[in-house]
Amino acid sequence: MLPFIEPAELPVDAIEVGRILDAWGIKGWFKVQAYSAEPEALFSSKRWFLQPSERAAKRFEGTCLLKIQECKVHSEFIVARAHDCVDRNSSELLKGASVFISRQSFPTPALDEYYWVDLIGLEVFNRASEHLGKVADLMSTGPQTVLVLEREGVKVSDQCMIPFVAQYIDQVKIDQGQIWVDWQIDY
Repeated sequence: MLPFIEPAELPVDAIEVGRILDAWGIKGWFKVQAYSAEPEALFSSKRWFLQPSERAAKRFEGTCLLKIQECKVHSEFIVARAHDCVDRNSSELLKGASVFISRQSFPTPALDEYYWVDLIGLEVFNRASEHLGKVADLMSTGPQTVLVLEREGVKVSDQCMIPFVAQYIDQVKIDQGQIWVDWQIDY
């Protein structure tokens, strides 16, 4: 076991938010590839849960807790350092590890802002109370995000896609597992 990580249980609400790419510098820092364009969760949490990559050489087993001392943006990457990870050799041992953070550690989103992970699985209804499907995925098209709905008995090529913009989204009720939209069932 590496001296600066400790065995831990993966929290039930853990979300995979990135991957450690490699060591950065000589003082124990490491580069992290965030899976989000806005990785506030990495900055807000000081407790990262790591799991070894299946592709990289395993330097530890199971889930481990990494206590983060500092985390910041550098160029197109995030760089971080952990308590007691003091040199390049130590940080190289983390290469390839997947980074998970408890959903409870995510910053509270502003009004009318949502984490994608919270929208997946919500049931979508239109103004006529017709069930349009369940959010299976979200897709970024650049200027907007699109809800990708899965419907029973419908081929993947016939998936319903609804732009996630105020013009079409009436209400998001995460606590009730619903999204209400201005969208017809045959669009």
